[in-house]
Amino acid sequence: MSKSLLQILKDRTLVSEEDIKEVWRTIKEKGGNTGEILVNKKIITEAQLLETLSVLYDIPFWHELPVDHISNDFTRKISIQFLKKYVMVPLTNKGKVVDGSGNIIAINDPVSLQAIDDLVRILGLDDYKVVLATKNSITSAINISYDISRDSAQQLVQNMEENGSITIAGLEDTADLLDDTSDAPIIKLVNHIISQSIKARASDIHIEPYQSSFKVRYRVDGILYDLLSPPMGIQPALISRIKVMAKMNIAEKRLPQDGRFEVKMGGQSIDVRVSTIPSSFGERLVLRLLNKSGSLLRLTEIGLSSERLASLENLVRSPNGIILVTGPTGSGKTTTLYAILSSINTSDINIITIEDPIEYQIKGISQMQVNPKINLTFARGLRSIVRQDPDVILIGEIRDRETAEIAVHSALTGHLVFSTLHTNDSASAITRLVDIGIEPFLISSSVMAVVAQRLIRVLCSYCKEASEPDYIALEGLGVIPDKFKDGKIYKAKGCEKCFNTGYKSRMAIFEIMVLNSNLKNLILKTYDSNRIKNEALNQNMITLRQDGTTIEEVLRVTQR
Repeated sequence: MSKSLLQILKDRTLVSEEDIKEVWRTIKEKGGNTGEILVNKKIITEAQLLETLSVLYDIPFWHELPVDHISNDFTRKISIQFLKKYVMVPLTNKGKVVDGSGNIIAINDPVSLQAIDDLVRILGLDDYKVVLATKNSITSAINISYDISRDSAQQLVQNMEENGSITIAGLEDTADLLDDTSDAPIIKLVNHIISQSIKARASDIHIEPYQSSFKVRYRVDGILYDLLSPPMGIQPALISRIKVMAKMNIAEKRLPQDGRFEVKMGGQSIDVRVSTIPSSFGERLVLRLLNKSGSLLRLTEIGLSSERLASLENLVRSPNGIILVTGPTGSGKTTTLYAILSSINTSDINIITIEDPIEYQIKGISQMQVNPKINLTFARGLRSIVRQDPDVILIGEIRDRETAEIAVHSALTGHLVFSTLHTNDSASAITRLVDIGIEPFLISSSVMAVVAQRLIRVLCSYCKEASEPDYIALEGLGVIPDKFKDGKIYKAKGCEKCFNTGYKSRMAIFEIMVLNSNLKNLILKTYDSNRIKNEALNQNMITLRQDGTTIEEVLRVTQR
C-alpha cells in the first residue's frame, strides 16, 4: 500500500524522489504511517493525502461535511470516545439525501475496517456510504452532534428568550449585531460556547485563528481540550460579537485590548474577563471565566496535611512580617490567599487588599481594584493603604521594586503583609526579590515564609486503579519508596464520568519554606536559590514533588 500511495503521489508531482527517500528513512528509523509522515513533515497537506487515498481506495473525499442536516440520534447508542479514537462520524441525514444515500460514515483512515464494522453493527445500518474527511471536519461534526444531543445550545437559547434564566448582561450597545438577522446564529453560538464551557467547569476559553483553520478550545482542570472548529468565515463575526459584549472597540484590531462582561446561568453568576491580541491571521481571544457564585474555600480545605496546616495557621496569626505565595498563573495562589484572609477575618482587625482583579468579594474586608488607566498601580494604591491604619495588607502581586519596598517597610513597621510572586519554587522567591532590588538584610528581617503551590488533577474515584509503585520514578521525585512497600499507588484509567481522562477536579500541592534563623543567616551570605533550597531541605521541608498524588501529574506540573 505504501509504494502504491507514494507512486500515485509521485505521478501527481506532489512528492519528489528525495521526499520518498526521506519517508522510507523515517519509517526505517522510527516506524510510522506513510501518510502521517508526509503530512507531519509538511511534504503534502492532509487534503492532498485524502484526495490521493480517495483515488487509491475509490472512496469519495468530502472537503466539508453537511453538519446542518445531520441527525444526532446515534449519540445515544455510541460513546464520543469511540468516535474520536477512530476519527469517524456517522452522518444520518434528516430531510435531505446526500449523494443518493441516507446514511454516511465519514472516516479519516480508510484502513480502519474493523472500527467501521463495529460502528455499523452498533447502529444497525444496512445501507450506508463511506466517505473520507479531514480530522478537523470529523472532530467538529462529533462535537456538534454530542453538544446538540444534550439540548445545550437549543435549550440555552430557548431559556434565554422565554424565561430569562440564562441571560448575558451588558448588551445595551449591541444593536448592530442584534438587529442583523444574518448574525443571529452568531449570538446563539457565542452563548453556546460560553454555556458549554461553564457546564464543563472550564477556567478559560481560547479562540484561536490560524492560516487555514479556526479553533475554539477550553481549559478544564488545567488541560486544554478542543471544543469546536467552526468555519473560517464566521471568525470576524464571532470575535466582534464577544468584543461588543465586553464593551471593547470592535474597529481596533491592531492593538491588544481588555474587557469584561457578566453571564448569569441559572443560579450562577460568572464574571468573564476578555483579552485580545493581534496575530498573523486575525485577533486571538482568551476569555477567563470566574464563578462568583462559588463559595470560598476554608483554610482547612485547601489540601494541607494537619502538621503543615498547623504551621501555616501559626504563621498567618503573626502580628507582622511578609508571607509570599508563589507559582505560575492559574496555580490557585489567589484562592489560597482568600482562604487565609477568611481564617483571620475578625471584627478586631482591619484588613485591606489591593488586587488586579478583585476575584471574590469578602464581607468585612476592604478591597481596592488596580486601575492603570488612572495610574492606580499596586505601588500607588499601597502607599494610600498604609495610611488607612491596616493590620493586614494583601497585595495582589509584587511586580516591581517600588511595590516590594513598600511591602517590606510595611512589614517592618508592624503590618502583616500577604502577596504573590511568579517563581518556580519557594527558594526562587528570595532570588527574585533580590533581583527586583531588595537588600538581602531586609528580606531576612521581613519575610517569614514562602509558600509555593501548583494545582494537580485528582484521580477519578470511579475508575482509578491500583498499580505497583514505580520505585525508580518515586526516587526521582524524592519520595521514599519504603512508604509504599505494604500498599498500593493508583493511576488514571478513564471512564464516562471523567470524560475518559482518568481525572476529575483538582487539588493544590504545597511547598512551605519557613525562614528560620539558619535560612535567614544564609540569605545574608548568598541568594543562590539552590543553596537556599538545600538548606530548607535540611530543615525537613516537603517539596512540591513529595506532596503530590500521581507520579504523572506531579511531573507534569513540576518539570516545567
